[in-house]
Amino acid sequence: MLAKAWCERVRLVFVNPNSTVSMTDKIVAAARAVVGPGITVEGRTCADSPPSIQGRADGDAALPHVLAQIRKAAKTADACIIACFDDTGLAQARAAVDVPVIGIGQASFHAAILQGHKFSVVTTLAVSVPVITDNIAAYGLANHCCRVRASDVPVLDLEQPGSAARDKVSAEISHAIAQDGAGAIVLGCAGMADLAAELSATHGVPVIDGVAAACGFAAALVRLQPTKEDKPNEP
Repeated sequence: MLAKAWCERVRLVFVNPNSTVSMTDKIVAAARAVVGPGITVEGRTCADSPPSIQGRADGDAALPHVLAQIRKAAKTADACIIACFDDTGLAQARAAVDVPVIGIGQASFHAAILQGHKFSVVTTLAVSVPVITDNIAAYGLANHCCRVRASDVPVLDLEQPGSAARDKVSAEISHAIAQDGAGAIVLGCAGMADLAAELSATHGVPVIDGVAAACGFAAALVRLQPTKEDKPNEP
C-alpha cells in the first residue's frame, strides 16, 4: 500500500501528562505555530494527574492517566505525542496503540543530533535530572549529550507572567555553552515551548523545543505509514 500523501490531512493529538490546562493550551499553541498545511493539532489534559511532572514519583502517578488518554486519542488521531519531557509512559503507550507515539524528549534529542550537534539539556528542577539522564542512556544517545542541567525553575513558574523563569533558563544556557561546549541546547520541559526562538537568538545556538520537534517527526512518521481509511471525528 502507498504511504499517506503529503497533501492529506494529518491529525496530531498532544497528551499533556499533568493536570494544568494552561500548559496544554501553551503546548497546542506552540504546535500550531509550526505545523504546515493539512496538519491539525489537538490537546488533551490528564485531569487526575499531578499539576506538574517533577521527577519519577510524579511520572509514576501520571502514568495510568497518560495511557488512558493515549488509548482514547488513538481512536481518532494519526499520531499521538506525549507532551512531557520525561516521555512519561512512552514505551507502554507505543505497545498499547497502533498509531505512532512520540515523546517530546526523544524527539528533541534526535533533532539536535540530526543538526550535527552535541547537546546539553536545560530542564526545570534537579529532581528531573535522573529521569532525563536515564532516558538518554536508554535511547543510546549518551555519547551525544554533554550534560543535563537544572535551572532551578519549578514547572508551574513557567506559567506565571513576570516570574524569573525565563532569566534562570537563559542563565543556565549560558553555562551550558561556556562550560559544556554544547553546540545545541534542548529545553527540558514542554512549558518552555514558547521560549525557544527568543533564547536561540539570544545565545546564537540552536535552542530546541521538543513540542516543535515532535510535530515534525510525528507528521513524517504518519506519512510513511501505509494508507488507511480516515478515522471519524470523536466528540
